[in-house]
Amino acid sequence: MRLAGIVLIVLGVIGLVYGGITYTRSRDTVSIGPITATVQQRETMPIPPIAGALALAAGIALLLSGRRRKA
Repeated sequence: MRLAGIVLIVLGVIGLVYGGITYTRSRDTVSIGPITATVQQRETMPIPPIAGALALAAGIALLLSGRRRKA
């Protein structure tokens, strides 16, 4: 449980700080016989701030619930 809580906290902070994941996608735009032209596009997959906040809160809750059970 502790590891899952730490992972959720890290993912929540990353989601809140960066706000999305950016990646590059290559597309074939022209294909005439053996000749092709490709275009590389940068795209962003947004992560809603509420998702980052929920992951952060869930991670903190997991860490706190693990400590209460040991006591």
